[in-house]
Amino acid sequence: MAPSVSDSTVTDINTVSRFLSCSEIHSLSTCQPVDVLVFCGNSIIPLADNIFSALEARPNLAQTIVLCGGIGHSTQLLYEAVRQHQNYASLADKIDGMPEADVFKLILEQFYPKVIEHIKSGTCKLLVESKSTNCGANATETRRILEDHAIPTPKSMIVVQDPTMSLRTLASFKKAYEHVTPAPTFLGCPSLVPAMSVEGGLHFDLPGYRESDVWEHQRFFDLIMGEIPRLRDDEHGLPGDHAFWLDDLPDNPSSAK
Repeated sequence: MAPSVSDSTVTDINTVSRFLSCSEIHSLSTCQPVDVLVFCGNSIIPLADNIFSALEARPNLAQTIVLCGGIGHSTQLLYEAVRQHQNYASLADKIDGMPEADVFKLILEQFYPKVIEHIKSGTCKLLVESKSTNCGANATETRRILEDHAIPTPKSMIVVQDPTMSLRTLASFKKAYEHVTPAPTFLGCPSLVPAMSVEGGLHFDLPGYRESDVWEHQRFFDLIMGEIPRLRDDEHGLPGDHAFWLDDLPDNPSSAK
């Protein structure tokens, strides 16, 4: 059970949450089209819904779509989220053992036929990267799969990730392309920015989303707190983008042995 928190603590949590979310793009419905859109696997299904709905409405949003993610710390949570989902529960028996990217590909195929039509028509290309298990690998494996499929170095890329890891993931992509000239423009679009409130009891203040759609409170706190070492100006977290390029820290510190 998550601990009780004060108004001032919730204010601090929301400040850190906004910073980590790195919401450079607020809506996929109105942003400029890009060369590549990357969706990094996580357990927050509404992020996938937001992306796939935008792609249905805007087939030219991205020339290439990369679903990225193997089996990692969020995978079991993703399986459970699918089982509990009002629409996707029918897929529950099919996903055990699947990498996160393949789970989202299955959702895309079964519930977003217009996007599949866009892909089959050649309007956009879909790539599935199912090896990466952390933010750094999301970036390096995305670059690898793009190059393996002879996709030109993108000039622009939208990266969608669990908002608690969005800033660090963007920094990982910048690191992966640091020797590329000119460097791609990387834009963060967490799709939703977590905010909490204590009015009427501690809850997420996310209009249009149910509590069951997002994080359990304790997990959210663990994820937020897990980023703090990466933000400090010391030997574990340096100023600038490299603060988030720390392969020796797990994506979910609370699960570290």
